[in-house]
Formats: sequence, C-alpha cells, structure tokens
Amino acid sequence: MAVVEQLLRSESDGTISFGNHKLAEKAKLEDFEHAGDLYKVKTYKTMTKLEKNGLFVYESVPGTSVTHFRETVEGVSFVVEGDDDAQITIGLEEETEYEVIVSDVSVGKMKTNLGGKLNISAELADSGEVSIRVHK
Repeated sequence: MAVVEQLLRSESDGTISFGNHKLAEKAKLEDFEHAGDLYKVKTYKTMTKLEKNGLFVYESVPGTSVTHFRETVEGVSFVVEGDDDAQITIGLEEETEYEVIVSDVSVGKMKTNLGGKLNISAELADSGEVSIRVHK
C-alpha cells in the first residue's frame, strides 16, 4: 500500500484516504469536501490528525497513512499503514460500547469516554498495515 500523496482524497467506493507517515515536515489540507462534509488533515511522520466539520475524527501517534476510511452510524472501518506501532484515537459517540476488530481478530469491547474518544493500539512495525473495524 502506498502513502496518500494528495494528503486527503475521495475513493470510488465512497470512502476517504488520508495521511502520509513518510513526510519529514508537517503538511495540512483544509476545506476538502467529501459527501457534503468539510475535512481537514494534518500529517507527517510523528502525527496524523483528521477533522470533519471542525470536529475530531482521527489521530495517530506516530503518523500513519489511512485508506478506505468509512464512518457509519454503527462505527468506523479503515486500513492503516505505518513504519512503527501506533496509538490511534477515534472520535465516536460518547459513553458507548464498541467491539474493536484488528486484522479480522476481535480485541474485545471498549467503551468511549465522555468526549466520545476511543484509543486503539495498532502493531504496524512488523506488518506494515492492518485493517481496523470498530462497531456497536
């Protein structure tokens, strides 16, 4: 899988792809329209962050490249790539329980905090990329 050279792009399947974990310096793209929403991405090798309509959606430390990111009322799904293991934070519904599935293996159920944030560890150093699904 390649990094997202455009920083943020719409895919033909209705998803978005964003981030570039290979960048040595910070890069950002604002006011990217997709499906009636405005997105903003900041990315480089140590951090990737995505906002939708001014609200938090995704953040990883260190930076990652994300493809086929899809949000539904039930949760989110995406494929993430990075050079090192990453701590990923996703914005979801407040105080809601979700099942987290990494590379088709359930890692259990987790509950979001008052701000609706959920933290996931992704082991990317050896695998390069993993698929993540989070659903109610």
